[in-house]
Amino acid sequence: MNTMKAAVIQAGSVAFNLEATLQKLEQLVAEAARGGAKLAVLPEAFVSAYPKWLDFGCRVGQRRPEGREDFRRYWASSIEVPGQETARIGALAREHDLYLVLGVIERDGMTLYCTVLFFSPEGKLLGKHRKLMPTASERLVWGFGDGSTLAAFDTPFGKLGAVICWENYMPLLRMSMYSKGVTLYCTPTADDRDTWLPTVQHIALEGRCFVLSSCQVMRRKDFPEDYDIGAELEPDAVMMRGGSCIIGPLGQVLAGPVFDEQTILYADLDLDEVARSRLDFDAIGHYSRPDIFKLIVDERPQNVVSFTNEKQALHEENDIVA
Repeated sequence: MNTMKAAVIQAGSVAFNLEATLQKLEQLVAEAARGGAKLAVLPEAFVSAYPKWLDFGCRVGQRRPEGREDFRRYWASSIEVPGQETARIGALAREHDLYLVLGVIERDGMTLYCTVLFFSPEGKLLGKHRKLMPTASERLVWGFGDGSTLAAFDTPFGKLGAVICWENYMPLLRMSMYSKGVTLYCTPTADDRDTWLPTVQHIALEGRCFVLSSCQVMRRKDFPEDYDIGAELEPDAVMMRGGSCIIGPLGQVLAGPVFDEQTILYADLDLDEVARSRLDFDAIGHYSRPDIFKLIVDERPQNVVSFTNEKQALHEENDIVA
């Protein structure tokens, strides 16, 4: 049997504390490696916070100074990609000889992005995917990704990619990932509802792929004491309850879901199951109708400012003439 052991890590950040979160990441990845994992997936925004319940002091037509300070603190605990933190995480993947898929808050100038990073067992930063569509109030603090980070990577175990949280409710985005041949379909998420399990089961069935879904477990004590959520909660009150799981290409639950506790879920993935599952359905092959339906995906970077000097302009003009 052609198998690979995968791990989904269900744990929470040390919110807004970058160093403590990275130390926790190192412990969790080491534990997953001891369990035999060759691929480990961590939740959305694990480094260094999913700002659950925080409103950043925003109302229609009003922003409070306290909310601006919350954003500054959030920005300060984010990371640059690439940067010294990605080098450190890459060294972690290399030390434990595994592929690592990790949700981070990426800082690009003064804008934050909800991003997934991919690392190889050699410690290389393979690339990233920025969340295309932040959901609801997430748009207050996260920028919008573009098509240039619709990433998919070859591995010995199949094509690896990630779609973040409610991006998975975008049918055209799912189709674009299926067309890239992703069979290790990672879904870092903050959705801890009961409805998430049928969502990822549907994706596994639709894409005939393995789905590895990782969500944080967070309690009030995992956030700073001055974290303003507009309510008084006991330190052990659950603010995000997990629900991580691993799903097979025919929709079968291979591990999880687990709620309300930090854990690592493992599954031995029968990689030949992908081919078996395509007998009667292949969304981008024999079950598609390209004579009727077509999808166009723009993967060009959408830059706000582009600079062209005279030498570049002349070169481009000559190319057009030629």
